[in-house]
Amino acid sequence: MAATLNMVQPQIPKLEKHNYGNWSIQMRVLLQSQELWDIVQDGYTEPASQEAEDALTNNQRNALRDARKRDKKALFNIYQGIDETTFEKVSAATTSKQAWEILKNAFTGVDKAIRVRLQILRGEFESLAMSETESISDYFTRTLVIVNQMKRQGENIEDVRVIEKILRSLTSKFEHVVAAIEESKDLNTMSIDQLQSSLEVHEQRMKKKTTPSLEHMLQAKMSIQEDKKSAPGTSHGGYNRPRPRSRLSWSRRTRPELPV
Repeated sequence: MAATLNMVQPQIPKLEKHNYGNWSIQMRVLLQSQELWDIVQDGYTEPASQEAEDALTNNQRNALRDARKRDKKALFNIYQGIDETTFEKVSAATTSKQAWEILKNAFTGVDKAIRVRLQILRGEFESLAMSETESISDYFTRTLVIVNQMKRQGENIEDVRVIEKILRSLTSKFEHVVAAIEESKDLNTMSIDQLQSSLEVHEQRMKKKTTPSLEHMLQAKMSIQEDKKSAPGTSHGGYNRPRPRSRLSWSRRTRPELPV
């Protein structure tokens, strides 16, 4: 059983047009698990000529042979994560480091494009505000999507900055909660997960206070129906209805008496 598990190959993440950020994170973890990320990140030095390689000691030759083997294994993993169109971009790369840099530049752009993208993300982060119909969970998710994109573009954004932004941009119904958190908690030591959990607890309490229970709604409906049944003139069988007045003929009511 153990031998079977060891033979299972890890699933290679697939690079697509709009997922380079997530792909690069997943691919880096995969390469780290195989102890190959250092060769991709730092590369290795090839001898300048065959004569220089021949002059290496046995230990140096073994180290060079191991570096070449690990580099080709990392390069093959990168190939497995891209489609045929993207492969054309890296087909001329001779090392995994070259292939990784080509993909990085192709999908994230050069430094100028990165700075422009980062400026846009900073503006989106500063303009974030929770809507009245939005839940705490949804607002945190929307915020962290932008924060993670900023980090991938090289922005060093600490948790306390995110926490302060969230507290400033919550709806007015959370004002008393925000004041209590700011007075009783050290925001520098609080994590984003802790803040979310605390706010979700208060959110649930507010929902319980403002949302009538199903039992109360049913009781109110039954009370209204009982009131209708007991109202005058609404009972069955015609009781309590006004009786119609008898009609007399015109001749009996208005005929004068004749003289004898």
